[in-house]
Amino acid sequence: MPNGPAESPPRRSDADIRADVGSAAEESVAGNCCLRFKDFNAWYGDFHALKHVTLEVREREVTALIGPSGCGKSTLLRWVNRMNDTIASAHAKGELQLHELDVLSKSIDVVDLRRRVGMVFQKPNPFPKSIYDNVAFGPRLHMNIGRSDLDELVEWSLKKAAVWDEVKDRLRQPALGLSGGQQQRLCIARAIAVGPEVLLMDEPCSALDPASTARIEDLIFELKRQYTIVIVTHNMQQASRVSDQTAFFYEGKVVESGDTIDIFTRPKKKQTEDYVTGKFG
Repeated sequence: MPNGPAESPPRRSDADIRADVGSAAEESVAGNCCLRFKDFNAWYGDFHALKHVTLEVREREVTALIGPSGCGKSTLLRWVNRMNDTIASAHAKGELQLHELDVLSKSIDVVDLRRRVGMVFQKPNPFPKSIYDNVAFGPRLHMNIGRSDLDELVEWSLKKAAVWDEVKDRLRQPALGLSGGQQQRLCIARAIAVGPEVLLMDEPCSALDPASTARIEDLIFELKRQYTIVIVTHNMQQASRVSDQTAFFYEGKVVESGDTIDIFTRPKKKQTEDYVTGKFG
């Protein structure tokens, strides 16, 4: 391991490392409800951005949020980890639960919530630090972890994000020197290093070339074995490829949600059919 002790202790299993980061993903049951929205409403000032949203996100599946720009998809993501707290005019009411946690509660520990709910943005946003320090940042903040264990956790996270082989010989070099696709996978490694239950992805491939997009899509397929993933995308082909469930948003409302195959091949609403077939949007 880079900068590890001369004689390292026996390497630990993935289960041991997951225990260090506090992930409960392995104990979860795929298909159970992980996130629940019930009559959820959100505003920016007087603008009613989300209107009476009722939606369930299943454990260890990929849920795609689709719909035209400005329909509330990204706003919904930002409420799941309370990023909208930074916007003075933003407020919400209704039910939003992560398992049994009331996400909207005023007494919630927002720092811990953001450990449990990781986020990957449209544009890769690595810190102006080394590759190693990007991944190690969260564990150093949230955990009491020794150097050798931290080295192993960084390697484990980069391997999970399918970027280890490309960066293992330059961990101390600036992350900003990576390609766009590598930076995005590094941001995914940084998100999973603290043991989240949920990964939110807001248009994670929109700034990437087709080859990098394919790598990210393959990675999403692998990561859903351990994490619940919610992805916002305008790419209908991508939504149909990577997701198990799809919710179609329009003007702040959920028009229709269900199994992805049903949304794309036999939608119940004419508006859904028109959108997924490209008649508007």
